[in-house]
Amino acid sequence: MPRGGKKSHKGRGKQFSNPEEIDRQMRAQKEMEENEGAERGSSSESEEESSSDDEPKRKGVEGLIEIENPNRVSQKSKKVVEIDVNAPKELSRREREEIEKQKAKERYMKLHLEGKTEQARADLARLAIIKKQREDTARKREELRKGKEAEEAKSKR
Repeated sequence: MPRGGKKSHKGRGKQFSNPEEIDRQMRAQKEMEENEGAERGSSSESEEESSSDDEPKRKGVEGLIEIENPNRVSQKSKKVVEIDVNAPKELSRREREEIEKQKAKERYMKLHLEGKTEQARADLARLAIIKKQREDTARKREELRKGKEAEEAKSKR
């Protein structure tokens, strides 16, 4: 015997119920329920009015105390005919935020391409300044080149 005085269940054989035994127990249980249902039907009608069939039997003090908890959600099973397969699936918060983020980015890019955002305006102004500087340098180069050609033409004569 182990030191603690308690026997362990390790190594024992397992007991399995055979199917006939299970069927016999289920039949006995159904008969008991039918007998109880027949007894209830023969009882007075005043009990039927006072008891409600749609509410499950309450355990402990639940039957004595009325509880009105707004946070408690009762589990209601849905029938197959009530379920709408074509209804849109509710998105999780993360999925919804991800979609909103993508849409906002697309809107910004569209406005940016149209030149309506502050960054686009700054970019266009910078590009205009660079374009003007390049035109000025190209014009100066052209003037220098024409001046050199004119000097070369004078020196060849």
